[in-house]
Amino acid sequence: MIRNEDFFDWLVTRGVDFYAGVPDSLLKSVCFYMSDHAGDKHVVAANEGGAVALACGYHLATGKIPLVYLQNSGQGNTINPLLSLADGGVYSIPLLLLIGWRGEPGTKDEPQHVKQGKVTVSLLEAMDIPYRVLASEPGAARNCLDELVAIAAAESRPVALLVRNNTFEPYQPTGQAATDFEMTREQAIEAVVTALGETDAIVSTTGKISRELYECRDRAGHGHQREFLTVGSMGHASQIAMGIALAKPDRQVFCLDGDGAMLMHMGGAAIVGAAGVANFKHVIFNNGVHDSVGGMATAGLRVSFTEIVKACGYTEAWRVERRENLAETVGQLRSAQGPAMLEVMVQKGARTNLGRPKTSPIENKMAFIEFLSQ
Repeated sequence: MIRNEDFFDWLVTRGVDFYAGVPDSLLKSVCFYMSDHAGDKHVVAANEGGAVALACGYHLATGKIPLVYLQNSGQGNTINPLLSLADGGVYSIPLLLLIGWRGEPGTKDEPQHVKQGKVTVSLLEAMDIPYRVLASEPGAARNCLDELVAIAAAESRPVALLVRNNTFEPYQPTGQAATDFEMTREQAIEAVVTALGETDAIVSTTGKISRELYECRDRAGHGHQREFLTVGSMGHASQIAMGIALAKPDRQVFCLDGDGAMLMHMGGAAIVGAAGVANFKHVIFNNGVHDSVGGMATAGLRVSFTEIVKACGYTEAWRVERRENLAETVGQLRSAQGPAMLEVMVQKGARTNLGRPKTSPIENKMAFIEFLSQ
């Protein structure tokens, strides 16, 4: 394994002193170390494409090679700025991409990561981005880094380091503030779902929100046909829900979202608001962190989602911190003429024994389609 402080020192020694990205569970140790030690030269971006743009701006101002970190599921968000901004045929900007390789062929992973893992290398090759797999032995790792930084500098182009699981040693962050909200997210999800009607449809965002929703339904013996679990496609759950709401105007459609997912593609709120979808109801569980990939902070506690969505055209928006007020407010949300939103402030973290859906994505899809057809 590589010590996080060693990797960070190698980067700084080679002039790589700016870091932007979206957290990944495979990279969480080194990302937390960067967050604790890089000061204002570390930015958790809204999405991976934005991280590439931030890094390009830093290079234009300093001439240095910046680092962009991401899970390979975020490669799609990077493709446009990598090809139309950083590419050698456009502005020719050197970048070091640090990519967590989820779903690597030959390893066991969740369905949403398997296909992404298969195409990770071919996407880099299609974009003509030189890459190396980061070795877990320090000497070989330094050589990987030296080779890529030399290519990036000499040819003024993006390069990539692929990171396997357990490449970096564990690291306990020091700069993470605790949230002191009353409810856990799981408690909040259970309270929201209990207050909904039997014909209401749910679209839940990727990560632990979908996992906790699944277990909530299991405990209640309700089955899982009433919800679409968005196991990937972070940030797009609201647009999936809007598409359903437009097609089923007589059915209430609830999007269960997270603060990180909302921030990733927040322009979706403007589209929802402009369309004025009356049966669209948005619930954002805000704990201020990317909880499903290690808990690195988002900007969720420093922005007002209620004000943002109302400025986008939502008719109503509430913010709830206490469990005793949640069921009543969900009732108001359900009866409101939408689009409307409820922001629920929750603790960060989840149960260590939180399970995963036992049904496949295809089984979930077919049951949900049957439910919507009734």
